[in-house]
Amino acid sequence: MSESGARYARYPSLEGRVVLITGGATGIGESLVANFARQGSRVAFLDIQDEAAHRLVESLHAEGCPAPKYLHCDLMDVEALQASVKRLLEVYGTIDVLVNNAANDQRHTTEEVTPQYWEHCMAVNLRPHFFTIQAVAPAMKAARRGSIINFSSISWTVPSTGLPVYITAKAAIVGLTRTMAHELGPAGVRVNAILPGAISTERQERLWYTPEYIANIMHRQAIKITIYPDDVARLALFLAADDSRAITNQSYVIDAGWT
Repeated sequence: MSESGARYARYPSLEGRVVLITGGATGIGESLVANFARQGSRVAFLDIQDEAAHRLVESLHAEGCPAPKYLHCDLMDVEALQASVKRLLEVYGTIDVLVNNAANDQRHTTEEVTPQYWEHCMAVNLRPHFFTIQAVAPAMKAARRGSIINFSSISWTVPSTGLPVYITAKAAIVGLTRTMAHELGPAGVRVNAILPGAISTERQERLWYTPEYIANIMHRQAIKITIYPDDVARLALFLAADDSRAITNQSYVIDAGWT
């Protein structure tokens, strides 16, 4: 959803670029897929939500956008993840942009966390970020360019409770971003992070957006607006485009002034 009458940027450098997005079938990921496709990028995305993914591909094709390529992939399965990236490299020859978006903010208490749950949460929210970077890095280094965008969250920068393992993973993503920016920077590859605040996705509205929570969001935000997935996707477009060629090792908050 966009503000009525608003106009947004088009980035010529994104036309034809190969963009890989994890968790692209719904929520912020769906918006990322759509916005990159509308820029003329060649988009591929990984997810396990087949019905939603196929519906998204069909809707973008009907718009006249380059049809995204969807691969069913459980990101917790590192071998399957690596195989999916290899398959995409065989199809496209390279990957210019990686957006590590996939996550699951399932609520949990400190008392109920077991070692198994800890490993599961990290396998969903942190581990895929590293291993997807590892898989695409050789192609980006060979091309002497690339943009990697890791999704973190403001949850670890504000007093959040009720999901401690998720918050730990989101904090670690910023650390991963900073070290990979220096690991890959000499090869011309940029690595940045996006930290969304309260974003109004279908899932968030269905599970968490009570009147009390909405009132709390508006109390904490400096700008009293609802933030939609498209607002986040437009920041990712800029960080992927050549317009941001000197920007790396940075973390960008999009929360209407909550933090």
